[in-house]
Order: sequence, then structure tokens, then C-alpha cells
Amino acid sequence: MKKVALYIHIPFCKQKCLYCDFPSLAGKEDCMVDYAAALAKEIYSIKNKKIKTIFIGGGTPTYLSLAGWKIIKKSIDTLDICDDLEFTVEGNPGTFTKEILNFLKEMGVNRLSIGLQAWQDQLLKELGRIHTIEDFKQSFEMARELGFNNINVDLMFGLPSQTINQWTETLDNVIKLNPEHLSCYSLIVEEGTEFYKRFEKGTLNLPDEEIERTMYAKTIEVLRKKGYIQYEISNFSKRNKKCRHNLVYWELDEYIGCGAASHSYSDGFRYRNEENIEKYIEKMNNDNSAIVEKTKNSFKDNMEEFMFMGLRKTEGVNKSEFKKRFDKNMDDVYYDVINKYTRTGFMIESPDNIFLTYEGIEVSNVIMAEFLL
Repeated sequence: MKKVALYIHIPFCKQKCLYCDFPSLAGKEDCMVDYAAALAKEIYSIKNKKIKTIFIGGGTPTYLSLAGWKIIKKSIDTLDICDDLEFTVEGNPGTFTKEILNFLKEMGVNRLSIGLQAWQDQLLKELGRIHTIEDFKQSFEMARELGFNNINVDLMFGLPSQTINQWTETLDNVIKLNPEHLSCYSLIVEEGTEFYKRFEKGTLNLPDEEIERTMYAKTIEVLRKKGYIQYEISNFSKRNKKCRHNLVYWELDEYIGCGAASHSYSDGFRYRNEENIEKYIEKMNNDNSAIVEKTKNSFKDNMEEFMFMGLRKTEGVNKSEFKKRFDKNMDDVYYDVINKYTRTGFMIESPDNIFLTYEGIEVSNVIMAEFLL
């Protein structure tokens, strides 16, 4: 039986952050139970797959009502899961309660991902976050007390008016809490967000590129010293604590997405669900499916995705894995682009792998685009 990863989307938030372009909504609390029921219906329909990782993301999953969680738990209990399941739930400080955390524990959740973003209340406020540093510390400590021993913390740099010192302070303080995993992303101003409007008006005071690059270099340096291994452009973990669910995406393995706006890649097809919550619920209730688009990945699509997703990992792309999947040598397909970037020092080719150097990571978007055939 095929082993796959499962992503479950909970779109509810207490309030929308100013930089957020994820499919998430505030003010829809009255839909929670109906949504959970529709979502459970979709989870029940997963057949003939063994689940190796589950990731419940959002939105803010920990904002979902307990009644909603109970409905979802019932459906998850029917899945065929691997013994060494990695089961992550995302949440924001200020939405963790003992009751919810204990329930997640009962449900089999063994990894939490907590969205902190910055260690300065002023910056959190400017991002439109609903929590304070104090809330974060309480949530983190409560999770530890209840026995969660695999926790990721999400951080962001390159924020409006953020200084290098503030970023270093954020890293230092988070490291003191000793989480198993850190995700450090640079802010990207996405269309359709409040930040984008300000950016258009010229009122978003972003740090310049040089400062942002220094922040990224600092991240790598500080975390390495503290025993965190960088295994992907933005992700760092203690030994044996990589996020196995995210590796599924970067290694182009199969995953099933349940919930509004979620995406799947299974049996060579990519498909996505209806984004609108009400329409999603209606579709699940009437048609038992919320898929609005389904396309077959071509051989070429798979090859390209395997390369540019794989290059996000610090160990890069494995040549024999490429050969196994596509029955071609990587060099036969990509000789020119690999040669170009190894010659200029942006990429290294070992007997087994090709991977980006630090300089390569800094311009990774440009390099990855050249792997499109």
C-alpha cells in the first residue's frame, strides 16, 4: 500500500495578519462545526493509503472550537496510519488552551508548530499579530508541561522597521527555550494583503536588501553555533528532528490535501479544492468532493519540480534518485545549467548530489528558474 502524507486545512483565524495571503478568514466562527463535518467527510473518503505524516495547518488550527476538533478526530481515527507517524498541528500563541492541547495529545499529535514571528511586542503589533511575547512564552511552556517534546517555532525577518539587533535578539531568546526546530522566513510582500497596499503607497518601511542578507547570514551563524542543522533554505532542526512532512513536498513525494483551498499530488495528478469555505461545505455535502481543478503532471513537470523543490534542501538533489524516477542521467538533461553554476561557485556537484552553496542560496530563485526545461 502506498505511503502518503496528509495535509488538513483549518482556515479560521481570530484576526487576519497584515502580511498574510494564505486562504484564511476571520469572523467565520459560526461555520466551524459545519466546516469540520465537511472536512471529516473528506478525510473518511481516503482509502487504500497508509498515512506517514499528518500536518494540520491554516489559518490557526488551535482557534477551531473543541466541538470541531472532536468531529475531525473521529475521522482521523479511521485512517490507516504508520507506527512512526509524525503528526503536527500549527497554532498561534493566545489560542492555546490546556483543554485543546490535552485533546491534541489524546488525538495522537506529537509535534507542534507555534507562530511567533518576532520577539518584540511592537513588531508583533505592526504585523497584526494577536499575541504578545508573554502569550508565546506561556503557550510554549504549557505545551512542554503537557509533554510535547517536538516543537517548531516560526520566525520572520526583513519585517518593516526591523533592525538586525532585533532579529538577533529574537533568535537568542527563542534558542534559550530550546525548541527542536526553527523555521525562519524572510517577509515576502504578497499581492492582496494589507502590507501590499502600504507597499504600493510607499508607506511600508522595509529594510534594504543588504540588511536582509545580513539577517539571513546571522540566522545561519547563530543557529549553527547552537547545534541546529540547516537542512533547507529556511528550516533548521536539532539532530533527527527535521520536519518529515515538509520533506515530502521538497522530495516530490505524494500527499493528499483535505479542506478548503488545499492541494494534493497523488498518482501523478495535481488537484486542488474549492477555496471559499461555504462553497467547500456545500460541495462536500452535495458531491462528496470539493475538487475544482485536476491536472496530470507531465514527465517534464515532474522532472522540473523534482529539481527545483530538491534544490531547496541543503543536501540538494540526489543523482541516483533522479535516474530511478526518470530513467535518465541528470547530466544528460541539465548539463549546461549545472555546469554554469558549478563553474561560478553557486552550486557544488559531488559524485552523488548537486546542491547550492551559500551564495547560490542567496540567489536561489534565479537558479531554480533555470531548471525549467
